[in-house]
Amino acid sequence: MQEFDFYIHLKKPTLGLYVLKGAGLPDLQDASQWQFEGHVWQSDLPAGLLKELQANGHAFQELGV
Repeated sequence: MQEFDFYIHLKKPTLGLYVLKGAGLPDLQDASQWQFEGHVWQSDLPAGLLKELQANGHAFQELGV
């Protein structure tokens, strides 16, 4: 089962970012805006989000407040 890294945007904590485990955030203009929160298993993600992750290597998600 695949595992992903999960980050939270520091200035907008309702925005999450998932990337492939170990990929880091090299493509972001300002990676310091993101805080690593832990790992997530593919089985814990909605199907649409998982599909986006597999296609793009990353996915953003608005988080519930």
